[in-house]
Amino acid sequence: MKAKFSLIVQYFFVLLFVYAAISKLITFEAFQVQLTQSPLLSAYASIIAYLVIIVELVIASLLTIKQFKLLGLYLSYGLMVVFTIYIYLILNYSDFIPCSCGGILEKMGWTEHLWFNIIVCILGLLAIYFQEND
Repeated sequence: MKAKFSLIVQYFFVLLFVYAAISKLITFEAFQVQLTQSPLLSAYASIIAYLVIIVELVIASLLTIKQFKLLGLYLSYGLMVVFTIYIYLILNYSDFIPCSCGGILEKMGWTEHLWFNIIVCILGLLAIYFQEND
């Protein structure tokens, strides 16, 4: 049961990161512009735009290789924590809230997106715990 849960979360992260990266690539110019509008990221927007896509795809790849599954889960959790902290900071400390998410997540409000990320972080932590104690 624990192994199945971990596997489901692993594939969920693969789907989430590949979907997000492709979505950002398809609308890359808009994604870059939205990052430049972020009060926290504007100075590094062009570097971050490429970096986020590359990191998402690398993590998704690691999750598909058995030897790197646990590393992929740790990196997935870490990336989701970073995204969650960013959303929290934007919601609580910014007057302007740009949306740089793509696809389905773009349809969510920022509060819903924050809760989505928190739940995904919890799933990631559980998957890591189950994977390490299997």
